[in-house]
Amino acid sequence: MTENDVQQRKFQKELHAGITSLILLAVLDKTGEPMYGYQIAKILGGELSESNVKQGVLYPALRSLEGSGLLTSIVEPSVSGPPRRYYQITEAGRDSLTAWKKIWANTRDYVDGILQAKG
Repeated sequence: MTENDVQQRKFQKELHAGITSLILLAVLDKTGEPMYGYQIAKILGGELSESNVKQGVLYPALRSLEGSGLLTSIVEPSVSGPPRRYYQITEAGRDSLTAWKKIWANTRDYVDGILQAKG
């Protein structure tokens, strides 16, 4: 692996770490129903071809959002395996999502402006 490959992976990891919570809130808000982690992962994998939101990132992020009061969860038994934890966005989560979407749009526009500027 070259130094360039290492730097690209590091950049991608840092970028994804910063947007994972935004993406999770958006998915749960869009579906409007409680979902368990694997369902969320399938949506992310289907909608984002380079998702890279792996289980090692997904579940800690869901727990963190719940700990912050932006999600709630309930555990329900499953007929086909272990119990499943279903997550649902809270009103505070919706408020945060609205604010974070504005921050994301401003950041995206700023970065795009810098990257597209003629030098």
